[in-house]
Amino acid sequence: MNKLLAELIGTFTLVFLGCGSAVMATTNPDLGPGLVGISMAFGLALIGMAYGIGAVSGCHINPAVSLGAMLAGRMPQDEMLRYWGAQIIGATLGALAILLIMQGKLGGYEGGYGANGWGTGYLGEFNMMSALLFEIIATFLFVVVILGATGKGAASAIAGLGIGLTLIVIHIVGINITGVSVNPARSFGPALFSGGTALAQLWLFMLAPMIGGAASGILFRTGLLDADTPKTNVQVDASA
Repeated sequence: MNKLLAELIGTFTLVFLGCGSAVMATTNPDLGPGLVGISMAFGLALIGMAYGIGAVSGCHINPAVSLGAMLAGRMPQDEMLRYWGAQIIGATLGALAILLIMQGKLGGYEGGYGANGWGTGYLGEFNMMSALLFEIIATFLFVVVILGATGKGAASAIAGLGIGLTLIVIHIVGINITGVSVNPARSFGPALFSGGTALAQLWLFMLAPMIGGAASGILFRTGLLDADTPKTNVQVDASA
């Protein structure tokens, strides 16, 4: 249960701080964090959780990461399914916390809760195919970084930093395309409370990151991205 609690808290934190920063940006554009600030909120929240719960659960806080880890042979399927449940619950609670806070805004609040989307009226107004392609590619690259940074021979002590910085860059590139999911749980919670179009478009943000994460996991399972193992020099006794 300690692993599941860690995943719940970690995913809660990612949604509460990351999506919370996006909500703040819409309520007051002049004082809000802006695109770079939102990107940093997601990345820094992940870095913090990587060091806070990484030793407990590995800090997946993302069903696509857990799927990639399972397909790479790093966790059993039944544990992955339990991780998914904890992640979805954590993301839902994170979005609920944002909703409850925004209900206290004087004058009321009628905006969203950091939901992902595409099409007319959503940020850069990219079409569905652009959204699908971005989410698959971005999640693939993100999970490659995660599996590589936490694999054998990697500098695991600074893995969280590299992973978080990657998430920041992905957001800088992709916020205007989809708002950036690369994480089905992160998309589920805000869409649930935003409703309408956000809920109707949720399928893409549940499917595309899973495709990207699966592709990365399969790639690592093949061993094509394994670190080279230093060869041991064998000394021959000449007197034998």
